[in-house]
Amino acid sequence: MWEYTDTVRDHFLNPRNAGTMDDADAVGEVGSLACGDALKLFLKIDAEGVITDARFQTFGCASAIASSSVLTEMLKGKTLEEAKKISNKDIANALGGLPKEKMHCSVMGQEALDAALKNFAGEAAPVHEPEGELVCKCFGVTDVQIRRAIRENGLTTLEEVTDFTKAGGGCGDCHERIGQILAEELTGAAAAPKAPDAGAKKPLTNLERMRLVTKVIDEEIRPALKNDGGDLELVDIDGRQVMVSLRGACVGCPASKLTLADFVERRLRETVDPEITVREAR
Repeated sequence: MWEYTDTVRDHFLNPRNAGTMDDADAVGEVGSLACGDALKLFLKIDAEGVITDARFQTFGCASAIASSSVLTEMLKGKTLEEAKKISNKDIANALGGLPKEKMHCSVMGQEALDAALKNFAGEAAPVHEPEGELVCKCFGVTDVQIRRAIRENGLTTLEEVTDFTKAGGGCGDCHERIGQILAEELTGAAAAPKAPDAGAKKPLTNLERMRLVTKVIDEEIRPALKNDGGDLELVDIDGRQVMVSLRGACVGCPASKLTLADFVERRLRETVDPEITVREAR
């Protein structure tokens, strides 16, 4: 059972500004009924660029309804420039906070607002077809949405990405790709331009390698294994050899060797050092 604030309960039980707006000047729509959450935001904007009215239609949980309701209240009287600055954190804070597993509802509100502002400016905002690479097929989340959530909210783990975007909360096939995106964002690899003829990358020191191995295991590999009932413990690091001990459902699993080679070792080679080897401690 989620722990909701009194403000969340109030906006859920007594939603403000619910319904359509036939003469809306801007409409923003995000989500999909097939993915479980959808929000349509309507804005009325005067000649001075001030939002005079806001209404919404949503399909989702209590947090989705509350987030949409409080967002419409926040928007009334704001200029377009002020509205552009509203973040998902502002929406969650206005509700007195949301359970971490429901933060994606505040993100959906921010995305609907962005879509409505683009619609008002005449920019293309195709419904249900966000730009970018589709990473999570279960919930229709792209790499653009994941990267934005990571940057704006300081996310560092797979669980946090799922809490804020729902990506990875279904079948789990996208966990590896989410891990890659996390690694790119945390190390700056996605944004750093590659200099032409820069030569070989500077080798990692032993200390740098140890720190990075520990970080990748704790923030990417262990969370992914835990989702399937397994786990592992980092036992030792000797140069490029990493010793681990399997835990949970991974112990005695016929596929444990594949897990070490095809997931753990491959991920560490991709993110830390291509010559790393992973061995199970006996």
